Amino acid sequence: MPQDLSPLWISLKTSLLATFITFFIGIATAYWMLEYRGKAKSLIEGVLIAPLILPPTVVGFLLLLFFGKNGPVGQLMNKFDFTIVFTWYGAAIAATVVSFPLMYKTALGAFEQIDKNLLRVAKTLGASESKIFWRISLPLALPGIIAATTLAFARALGEFGATLMLAGNIPGQTQTIPMAIYFAVEAGAMNEAWFWAIAIMVISLSGIIIANLWEEGKRIGGRQGGQGGQGGQGGQGSEVSVMSASSSPVGLFVDIEKQLSSFHLQVTFNTDNLPLGLLGGSGAGKSMILRCIAGIETPTKGRIVLNGRVLYDSEQGINLPSRDRRIGFLVQNYALFPHLTVAENIAFGLPQGLSHSSIRVQLEQQLIAMQLQGLGDRYPHQLSGGQQQRVALARALASKPEALLLDEPFSALDTYLRSQLEQQMMETLADYQGVTLFVTHNMEEAYRICPNLLVLEHGNAIQHDSKHEIFEHPVSATVAQITGCKNISRGRLLQPSQVEASDWGCTLQVLAANPRDLAYIGIRAHQIAFTNNLQQENTFPCWLVRTSETPHRMSLFLKLHSPATSPHDYHLQAEVFKEKWLTMKDQPFPWYVHLDPLRLMLMD
Repeated sequence: MPQDLSPLWISLKTSLLATFITFFIGIATAYWMLEYRGKAKSLIEGVLIAPLILPPTVVGFLLLLFFGKNGPVGQLMNKFDFTIVFTWYGAAIAATVVSFPLMYKTALGAFEQIDKNLLRVAKTLGASESKIFWRISLPLALPGIIAATTLAFARALGEFGATLMLAGNIPGQTQTIPMAIYFAVEAGAMNEAWFWAIAIMVISLSGIIIANLWEEGKRIGGRQGGQGGQGGQGGQGSEVSVMSASSSPVGLFVDIEKQLSSFHLQVTFNTDNLPLGLLGGSGAGKSMILRCIAGIETPTKGRIVLNGRVLYDSEQGINLPSRDRRIGFLVQNYALFPHLTVAENIAFGLPQGLSHSSIRVQLEQQLIAMQLQGLGDRYPHQLSGGQQQRVALARALASKPEALLLDEPFSALDTYLRSQLEQQMMETLADYQGVTLFVTHNMEEAYRICPNLLVLEHGNAIQHDSKHEIFEHPVSATVAQITGCKNISRGRLLQPSQVEASDWGCTLQVLAANPRDLAYIGIRAHQIAFTNNLQQENTFPCWLVRTSETPHRMSLFLKLHSPATSPHDYHLQAEVFKEKWLTMKDQPFPWYVHLDPLRLMLMD
């Protein structure tokens, strides 16, 4: 062991100070760069990580030019009879500069890994930017930040080139362990060099091992907690009652445009306190509309008004932040904060300034309303999918929003659980007095939950009406397809009550049609009837081409007028219950189908 242990204390002193500085500056810079969208981002990024790329001697040379007696900082410090060069402060600055890029890049990566939906939902719950940082971003990024701190400390501890250039090798003042190793080898003192090499490896690896053990302990604890929380969904059957968001009349008006890479969103609609379903295929713009209303996305232009409050107006320059819009947002994956308990998740949405007793009362009300009694101390990973959904809904409603936005809330659930929670959702929405928008691509789901529907295609609203009107009288073939119509043919008006269905090869009697608008004719699969009365109008012989089976129904692919020549040679698709199928499957061909004029849909 060397008699002089000063390199150990100098290295610890400088590396700990450097780590302390980079910890705060690195986190702040990473969080700022996460949101920065300026044109100079690439340039700033290059400057920040330059010490990681440049040789340490080059970094040291640049620092010497900056802090030297002729440098800008050096000249300023000379006035106060203070110098950085060849002092342990210089060693600390050199260690700070070279370790900063590791702290910055690792912390930035940790922040980037956070699910953006968590931050979006937090904003819709009224949280300020500082609250989101301290309660959501920082705790979730903490494992990555600890790793960054460990790496930064190890890098600062091992810094040699930049330190030698700026602080020199002064025993007892600036000689750190790396320099002690170098000059010991140069002097032939191999035992001393081995001592310092082993010392720096032990110190560096100890920090990394401790950080890894801490992270592994958290993962094991999380897995054990998750295994313990795979129980059922709690009590069933109790009546759900959620406090209304507002006693004033409710109404939402939306008239927005947003230019996207794949399509141009352009919709105008208004709705009251009856749930409105947004129905359409993937990429129709359903979720984008919700994000624009919530303030997560900004339309290119337009206007959004909720209960008389202007949330967005491009002409007046109004664009309220998400936290001020009083909108509850339930996203597809629920976006529960994983590091907070059920009770803490729900409380996150409660208004600021409430007393502890008031918070407890409201939490208990929400837990009872959502059938989550006894689950307040659990974490999201300890809950079933249905329980997670109810926690997310309780959190959204706890903030007493004036509008509730539901973005495919059942998409992550199995069929049985989906049916149960759908019933509960309907009960909840029946008691909710605010505006509700329900996004789905499932037509049956939309039909069961929403009295009114808005059908979308490629960013445009193509029909807005009651669900009965939309399903019985779709205005176009596109609406019919989106709402599940499997039988659509091109149509040509022959007489006011007679239409030629060219794709089916038949002439149909219909209710009076508008000759200017008719382009298609359709009928839903379950409305095709089989008959033995050959005198009925719109009755045609048919042959079975093939079948497709579901648990309760049979889909029958039928060819009119003559037998099929291939499995794809069919005109109509009919659906019958299996009980009906058993009575008809052995009957000889041809069968006869009846297309009721009252069921035929005439479309643009």
